[in-house]
Amino acid sequence: MEALLANYVEKSLNNYMRRNAIFLCERLCAEFPSEVNLQLLARCYLNNNQAHSAYHILKGTRTAQSRYLFALACLEMDLFGEAEAALLPIEELSAEVSNGAAVQYLLGIIYRDTDRMKSSVEHFRKALSVDPLFWAAYEELCILGEAEEATIYFGDAAIRYVQEHYLRNASSCLQIAGVDQSLDSSQTFGLEDLSLRRSQQMEGNNIKDICHNNHGRPLLTGPAGQTTNSCCKISVLNTPSPLLTQLSDMAPAPLIRNIQRPQSEGFLRSSTQPRRKSVHVNESAQVIRGSLFLDSGCRRSARLAAARRCFNRSQGSENDANNLLALTKSNSRTYSSTVCRGQTENLEEGKLPETYDDAVSEFRAPSSLSSSNDVKSVQHEIVNTELSSSISNGSTIKSGVLDTMSLLRILGEGYRHLCGYRCQEALNVYQKLSLKQYNTGWVLSQVGKAYFELVDYLNADYAFSLARQISPYHPEGMDVYSTVLYHLKEDMKLKYLAQELISVDRFAPQSWCAIGNCYSLQKDHETALKSFQRAVQLNSRFAYAHTLSGHEHVIMEDYRDGVECYQRALRVDARHYKSWYGLGMIYLRQEKFEFAEHHFRQAYQINPYSSVIMYYLGTTLESLKRSEEALEMMEKAIVTDNKNPLPKYNKAKMLVTLGKLNEALEILEELKECSPRESSIYALIGEIYKQHKKHDKAMLHFGIALDLKPCTLDVAEIEAAIEKLILPDEIDDDF
Repeated sequence: MEALLANYVEKSLNNYMRRNAIFLCERLCAEFPSEVNLQLLARCYLNNNQAHSAYHILKGTRTAQSRYLFALACLEMDLFGEAEAALLPIEELSAEVSNGAAVQYLLGIIYRDTDRMKSSVEHFRKALSVDPLFWAAYEELCILGEAEEATIYFGDAAIRYVQEHYLRNASSCLQIAGVDQSLDSSQTFGLEDLSLRRSQQMEGNNIKDICHNNHGRPLLTGPAGQTTNSCCKISVLNTPSPLLTQLSDMAPAPLIRNIQRPQSEGFLRSSTQPRRKSVHVNESAQVIRGSLFLDSGCRRSARLAAARRCFNRSQGSENDANNLLALTKSNSRTYSSTVCRGQTENLEEGKLPETYDDAVSEFRAPSSLSSSNDVKSVQHEIVNTELSSSISNGSTIKSGVLDTMSLLRILGEGYRHLCGYRCQEALNVYQKLSLKQYNTGWVLSQVGKAYFELVDYLNADYAFSLARQISPYHPEGMDVYSTVLYHLKEDMKLKYLAQELISVDRFAPQSWCAIGNCYSLQKDHETALKSFQRAVQLNSRFAYAHTLSGHEHVIMEDYRDGVECYQRALRVDARHYKSWYGLGMIYLRQEKFEFAEHHFRQAYQINPYSSVIMYYLGTTLESLKRSEEALEMMEKAIVTDNKNPLPKYNKAKMLVTLGKLNEALEILEELKECSPRESSIYALIGEIYKQHKKHDKAMLHFGIALDLKPCTLDVAEIEAAIEKLILPDEIDDDF
């Protein structure tokens, strides 16, 4: 009953029938309240987003697996102290535990959320050292700004590590099929009794199904570093199980190639795929096994019992063990007929048949040359088959590892550049990807974010729209896409995006950020603020929602609440430069220039490639009467983004203040070509001509500036300049 219920719970989890899994597992724990079953119930609760239930049933457990699941539940409940206390005892075993990388990753998350960044970075790096394919740990390093070049994490050392790991796994799979004969007698028969006992209890079920049905449960190892789930090494005596014997004449299922399946289908097929693998572990072994047992009517349990007795008698001699191994694989009809004819009664009683002893002595006797030659020929054939299959499997694994690590190097380098706001370098790296990898939702979203940071909103819109077509139900990056549409004033597209996102997943913070941007574009700032606050309620660690809330407070001139929103975002992510920029804007409007400079400096250190941050930092320095530093910062902003007109205009203003009128006039003539309807450009040109005593040109440009309908404050300044222009110089000097 226990095995049946546990098996059905695993099948329900694999098929995403979470309620059914919880119901059956509760019945299982009520009848058999073991810690293993409690772990299974905790997994069911965690898969169904019931962290509190998992927390209560695992509290007080002691095994490493239970503590790991308990820490997951604590993290879901933001109980960082209890999660850390649960993970620290198994941290030392991380190199031996199969989920050691996950343990290090969870510790990194805990230290990150408790503002212990050095320890967090250390654990993320440990997770990558334990498992080079742990991409989530690399992402965290990039977000924290502590990631080095991708070749360090996905380079030659990682390739060798992954190759050795998977080649070891491949060799263990060969051991399951009985093709690895390099072990000594103690290793070969160490799990004999356990596999025999389980084969009798399973009553026809393949043991490997239990192994492969545990996809959701990380396998832990014991003190010796060996996996506690001993079903990874079975069929030690190389005899087919009852299921294999029954299906030996069935043809394998046809392979379907070149068909793309959704990712979820792979989980649904995981429960059936190991069965086919167990039936057809090795084609060469099947051929040999078919010839060995073609005429044998002997049952598998009889052969196992006889082999075990023979092994017990010959345990002291290594040659006897080798002879026993050869005996179980021989194709001698004498052995088959002798064991099976008239001896089934003794076998069922557990007695060793005399003919079996005679057969063993026959193999041991030096006079039986023909039998020993047959055994050696069969062994030689098996070894040759094993070598060819292992070589082919090894070469396939090596080429696969090389391709995988090469792909991760490209993706990692691009992601690292993007997290460091080196957006053009990130775009260049992503261009190295193949079309299949480039035209995926994740990569196109990263490309869209890169264009967004480069203030190239048109290309960002195009990239995000392609990502939306490929992954229409993936919300990641859609908050940034909604901001792109906000800046482009694409009202209808933004409404359509918000409506789609909320219909797909109304509990995603990205959906509510899109709704907030939609209302903000319509000047309904109060409703927009409520939408952003809803996103914060759904995910309190979503820094961008805090920042957008701060922006809305600033638009409504509620600076105090805006400062609080920005500070909450920085508590979540200290490298979220948009919040540093927002705080700088608030202090700049309040004319607190020292505070504004500090916050703009922080934003500039995080993102030294933003011309907007450079512009406002230069403006703050100009207000602090540090003209040379301000002019230098404006020049950097112009070099960074030549299309941004604000740094050029501000540089022209500073040059006019410094008396460099000709240089300022050249810059303004360029700006006039780029922005022909900007009134402030013509007003500043009129001021330059006024100082050059060219009153006609000055009056012309002042008039053009008024015709472009500037704001009320600019109109008053232009009219005052015109009045001064009309007055004679003597009167002007008197004033």
